[in-house]
Amino acid sequence: MKLSLVLIIYRSNSSIATESSIFCEKTLQERNIKSKRLESNFDKNQIDNYFHNLGLLPEIVIVLGGDGTVLKSANALVNYDIPLLSFNIGGNLGFLTQEKVFLFDQSFIEILEREEFTIDLRNRLHCDVYSHEIYTKRKLIKSYDALNDFYFKSVEEDISPTNQIQIEIDNEKVNEYKGDGLIISTSTGSTAYSMAAGGPIVHPSLDAMIINPICPMSLASRPIVIPNTSKVIVKPVKKSKGEIKLWRDGSKCMTIKETYYCELKKGKEPCKIIKFKKSTNYYNTLIKKLD
Repeated sequence: MKLSLVLIIYRSNSSIATESSIFCEKTLQERNIKSKRLESNFDKNQIDNYFHNLGLLPEIVIVLGGDGTVLKSANALVNYDIPLLSFNIGGNLGFLTQEKVFLFDQSFIEILEREEFTIDLRNRLHCDVYSHEIYTKRKLIKSYDALNDFYFKSVEEDISPTNQIQIEIDNEKVNEYKGDGLIISTSTGSTAYSMAAGGPIVHPSLDAMIINPICPMSLASRPIVIPNTSKVIVKPVKKSKGEIKLWRDGSKCMTIKETYYCELKKGKEPCKIIKFKKSTNYYNTLIKKLD
């Protein structure tokens, strides 16, 4: 891989990430590779405007931070076919990042030039929020993409955190979950919130979707793994008290009103993650994470 332009996104409010981004920029400059640094508290329009004004796209985006920084970057770049190379800087052990030693010994450039890496294609989830008011056709309210998961929880102002959510899979009503909420994740996201809520660990190479209730009030409500070719409809049950908030990858999206419903399916384009062949493999990372 030949590099001429690189976008560097680094974790906000982290002195370690800031210093690392400067080091990365200088390392690239020494190789006559142009770069642009951008803090992770950016607005998506900043990236769109930057690419528009530049008139060309970078070969890769280097992300310096933890999995949270990677997730925000991946979601902001959903419309661009650009691989992400992420280093674990100032964050916890990450499933989406490479070890920082490859950055600081400057070997990452040689690895890229020699193409001693693979590109993991990580499936995304796409969520369309519709309104289905009586006597009107459905209306698209908002669309979102997520690399890890979407989840539904009661709004914080409610007295009781419990809610009741109905799901349909491929136009067939499956269940009504009563509890603290519901998580729908990709295989990549199976080791995130879903795992913390008792869901199964699914290898990221599997084309699957995990539906996992959060603290269900019924013993019959269990996590289920379905093909990611499925279409899942999520609706708040009218008799349920309080409104439901939609989240994606740990960030708030919007309130799902009684007359709204969400349609979730596999995203149109996968996220490209650069994985060094010399890097720690998935299972070793998993073992360290679970220790």
